[in-house]
Formats: sequence, C-alpha cells, structure tokens
Amino acid sequence: MAPRPVYVASAEEDRWCDPRGEFLAAKNAEPVYALFGKPGLGVDDQPTVNHPVGAFIGYHIRTGVHNVTEYDWEQYINFADKHFKPVVQKLK
Repeated sequence: MAPRPVYVASAEEDRWCDPRGEFLAAKNAEPVYALFGKPGLGVDDQPTVNHPVGAFIGYHIRTGVHNVTEYDWEQYINFADKHFKPVVQKLK
C-alpha cells in the first residue's frame, strides 16, 4: 500500500473488529511510509473518540457500533480531498 494514502476507521463499540488492533495496524505501518518520506499517523496513542488523525495514514475511532455512518463518510471525503483534490486541480 505504501506510499499511497490509506484511511482506517473504527467504532468504539465494535469489539468484533478490534478497534485497538486496527489502530495498531495503522501505527505499525508508519516505518514503511517513512521509507518513502511520507508521514504516518503523527500520534503515539490511539486518539480520543471522534478526533481524526494522520497524514498519509489516516485514522479515526467514532462512537457507536459496527456501521458506516455520515461521520465516517465525512472523514473519508476530507482525507480524499486532502490527497486527491490537488491532483485533480492540476489536471484541469
């Protein structure tokens, strides 16, 4: 995946998906991104609920259960805009 942007999302009540493990997977990908000169999450500990973090590796944990919510989509779109909107603008 590296050095492409990647986003990981969790829900605090979704124990089957292991929110802590999802965060650790993103965190432990940072050294590979660093090989390409790309920043990762930029945090050492799992962020608080509803507080997205990251640069080329993005992550959030939100309130609720297993689902994809409007909040999730807002974060995905914000992350995509940060990485892909400049590319699209150059093509115009």
